Amino acid sequence: MIDTLWEWLIVAGAVLAVVVGLGVAFLRPGRGAPERQLPTPPKPEPSGDEGGGGVLAPPRPTPTPTPTVPSTPTAPPVEEDVFVEDVLDTPVLDRPDTAVGRLQRLRARLARSNTALGKGLLNLLTRGGLDETVWEEVEDTLISADLGIEASTELVEALRTQVKVAGTRDEASVRGWLRQDLLRLVDPRMDRAIASSRIGDRPAVVLVVGVNGTGKTTTVGKLARVLVSEDKDVLLGAADTFRAAAADQLETWGARVGVPTVRSARDGADPAAVAFDAVKAGIENEVDVVLLDTAGRLHNKTNLMDELGKIKRVVEKQSPIDEVLLVLDATTGQNGLRQAEVFAQVVGITGIVLTKLDGTAKGGIVVAVQRKLGVPVKLVGLGEGPDDLAPFDPEQFVDAIVA
Repeated sequence: MIDTLWEWLIVAGAVLAVVVGLGVAFLRPGRGAPERQLPTPPKPEPSGDEGGGGVLAPPRPTPTPTPTVPSTPTAPPVEEDVFVEDVLDTPVLDRPDTAVGRLQRLRARLARSNTALGKGLLNLLTRGGLDETVWEEVEDTLISADLGIEASTELVEALRTQVKVAGTRDEASVRGWLRQDLLRLVDPRMDRAIASSRIGDRPAVVLVVGVNGTGKTTTVGKLARVLVSEDKDVLLGAADTFRAAAADQLETWGARVGVPTVRSARDGADPAAVAFDAVKAGIENEVDVVLLDTAGRLHNKTNLMDELGKIKRVVEKQSPIDEVLLVLDATTGQNGLRQAEVFAQVVGITGIVLTKLDGTAKGGIVVAVQRKLGVPVKLVGLGEGPDDLAPFDPEQFVDAIVA
């Protein structure tokens, strides 16, 4: 029995060995059943936002490599006391036209606008039969050109005498007589210079006045350009505190040619105080001339004219006013003469600026206003351009009429 049991154990051990061997062979990789692998989760693309907003950005394209170019060695930059901001903020200033160019345009434009006056007179004077009717037509033509009744009558009488004495009416002779008599009425002997140079230790002070709508602020800006073209150091005073845009407008005119403007920080400030501060700044900065712009006002408004008188008195507490320029619209003709009289009484006019003279054939207003006030026309406005303000030249003016 022992032998039988022993044999059974040997057989059982052999069977067990075979079974274990088969199991190991079955579980080894590459043999039998394939090895199991866990699924790998997808790898997210970088979003470019380290904060992580939860939204993935689209994949970035692969950059194309750029060929390397060997750089040329340069000298180290020179250190200078120049700031980039200063270079970028430096304004490009206008270069105003000279007086010569302005006078050329004056003659050309006056010749176009006053052709009717000159041709009309020549046609009347050179045709046959200079009877009383013709002479009345000549006088009417002069009056319609705003020469004024007194000056028109005087000119007609002078022409009648010359025609009678010479006994001729050819165009060349009549043109010469007409030029001579008109030039005498315009009076080239009047001083038409603008006060624009320092007087002792102070600048010249110019006060600019006028009624509404004559182009006063624009005239001040253009006058600044005239003086800058003559190498004058100019300062502007924005004493028109009534009209909101007046100070801005004047400041813009000045900035274009590098001229500073003294203005109030608020609208409706006392114009006399602004004018005072402007003159004070002009004295401290040793400029050549201070131009003071004032608000337009009707000559029949007593309170506004009193305000203008106050401006003049306040300024004169620290400096005399050397020039008071009255800006007149040439198209208003004889209506402007009453305005001129009232302004002359309040502030004492020293010179006239005639604007819009290029748009009218009524050039006779030059003679009329000079006779009325006894002061010269010093500047004339020729148009809307920035340099369309010119010194008044009597001979150029007359030649433009009779040319």
